[in-house]
Amino acid sequence: MNCELCGSSENVEAYEFAPEHSVMLCETCKEQIESGDLDETHFNCLNDSMWSENPDVKVLSYLLWSKLGRSDMTDMMYLEEEEQKLVDALQSAEANKVVVKDANGVELKAGDNVVILKDLDVKGAGFTAKRGTTVRNISIPQDVEGHIEGRVNGTKIYLKAEFLKKA
Repeated sequence: MNCELCGSSENVEAYEFAPEHSVMLCETCKEQIESGDLDETHFNCLNDSMWSENPDVKVLSYLLWSKLGRSDMTDMMYLEEEEQKLVDALQSAEANKVVVKDANGVELKAGDNVVILKDLDVKGAGFTAKRGTTVRNISIPQDVEGHIEGRVNGTKIYLKAEFLKKA
């Protein structure tokens, strides 16, 4: 089996880029896509894959061209109505994605553990979240920017990310 983007046959496995939408990718393509650090030279392979008969390969090629800022290439592509809807939904979700960073600028994700950097009074709960306390399995609320949600002393609270460090 070969990578459906670049044609490599090394370490190829299925990569799900959206629920129920996957393509076969090599390790190089997968790592670059997941990290977001795209090497345009490597992804010149999209010149061929963008014309694939596989709708998922076409959609992923379109998304990668967009991330690379290559509107000249996306303008050439023809997407069926369902493919265009998927592209629009994925690009909208990416644009609305909430990014929360800790005091050191490290991106926090749901499920991470964080350490509180200074004593914080918890309004309405009647206690202080002490410095050095580890908050496990945090979540990222979509409605409160710059905050995480986690349990301290058995109480679910919002904490400002600027007072936290990823553990």
